[in-house]
Amino acid sequence: MPSQTKAPPPAKKKQQQPIAEQPPLADSRARTHRFTREQYEQMIEAGVLTPEDRCELLEGQIVDKMPQSSRHFTIISLVDEALCAAYPENEYTVRVQGPLAVHDDSEPEPDVAVVQGRPRDYVDAHPTTALLVVEVSDTSLRRDRTRKERIYARTGIAAYWVVNLDDESLEVYRDPNGDGYDRRETLRPPDATLRPPQADADVAVADLLP
Repeated sequence: MPSQTKAPPPAKKKQQQPIAEQPPLADSRARTHRFTREQYEQMIEAGVLTPEDRCELLEGQIVDKMPQSSRHFTIISLVDEALCAAYPENEYTVRVQGPLAVHDDSEPEPDVAVVQGRPRDYVDAHPTTALLVVEVSDTSLRRDRTRKERIYARTGIAAYWVVNLDDESLEVYRDPNGDGYDRRETLRPPDATLRPPQADADVAVADLLP
């Protein structure tokens, strides 16, 4: 009886990677939409963006603001108090978390800003610049040292302060030049003091920290 040759076993099917584990396909058409300051303000007026959204326009992008801890808000109040005491009341206004209409693509809301004039001067429009801008930084430190610095320097704001909560220090940026500041220094309590631009009195760094 002739021998029968065994048929080769069927080839194993290549196991297909589960869809959930497959790398996503790159979509070359995907892009981030950028907004002008005019468009951003129109969305606010139309109620598309509300105060509960807690956002600001930075270089064409609508960016969420960081939630505030009790410590963060307390430092904002200390900065406000110190600057109100340093500036003549009838010439300058200290604004807390008020928008600055600085560029066609940016409307940041710094924690504290000193602007020329009185509050009623800005009934119809936000200030377009400031003498001094202050950001209180913990989780937002990276953004404040890069994007925010760039925006404020481009505006020509003479002084930019970052209250660094993690390091318990004050970072001082002076002399805006293009996208940054030429002079930077770090001041620490208890003895360091400095004079804000066009202020009547010095501010102690210790007064800005808990």
